[in-house]
Amino acid sequence: MAGVRSPRSLVIRSGIAVLAVLIMAGCGPESAPPDGAREPGEGARASYALSDTARAGEELFNANCSACHGVNAAGTDQGPTLIDRIYHPGHHSDFSIMSAVSRGVRQHHWRFGDMPPVPGVSPDDVAKIICYVRQVQRGNGIFDEDAYSIMC
Repeated sequence: MAGVRSPRSLVIRSGIAVLAVLIMAGCGPESAPPDGAREPGEGARASYALSDTARAGEELFNANCSACHGVNAAGTDQGPTLIDRIYHPGHHSDFSIMSAVSRGVRQHHWRFGDMPPVPGVSPDDVAKIICYVRQVQRGNGIFDEDAYSIMC
């Protein structure tokens, strides 16, 4: 019958609509930091233990990311701090970080402009960087160990 949609089609269309609304709500054109966001360099502590993988990730982060994202991922005037609840793994997944490094990402939460892809960083290296960032986030109270299991 023409004009009759299957239940599966309706579920898919509804899911796409919900996803679009969520993306637009969290990633609008607003350039101001979210409420409670930390300013660059503010509040990042370095007094926590890192795993061997995270220590390797720290070296890679310092070589490839810290020029913009700062020492201890605390941010600079070139890029946002990653020590903020907006980068909590429940809002910015490990996959989204992997994608940002390999493909770049359009500005959405901060005033720094688009992030270009980072050339020459392998997926294995990005996994180590992510491990480091997540351990730094946890060490700074962005989430606790029970809320997100770090697999590194």
